Amino acid sequence: QIDQILIHQQLELLEIVTGFETSNKYELKNSLGQRVYFAAEETDCLTRNCCGPARPFTIRIIDNLGREVITLQRPLRCASCCCPCCLQEV
Repeated sequence: QIDQILIHQQLELLEIVTGFETSNKYELKNSLGQRVYFAAEETDCLTRNCCGPARPFTIRIIDNLGREVITLQRPLRCASCCCPCCLQEV
C-alpha cells in the first residue's frame, strides 16, 4: 500500500558542471522516504541536447525487484499553443 509517491531526480555531475543534458533518472519514494520504484529516461544524446524539454522520450519505471511496472512514452510534438491538436502528450 502506497499513499503517496515523492519523485526525486538524481543529479548528474557532468550535467551540473557542463550544462550538457544527460538522461534523467529518478527515485520514486514513499512517504517514509523508502525507494519503491526507479525511473530512467531513454533518449539519445542529440535529441536531449537539441530538443531540450520538448524532446520525445520513453521512461521505464522499475520496481525494487527489477520488474518493469510502467512505460511512459512521449512522441515529438509541437510545443506551441497555437496548434492545440499537436500539443505534448504522454
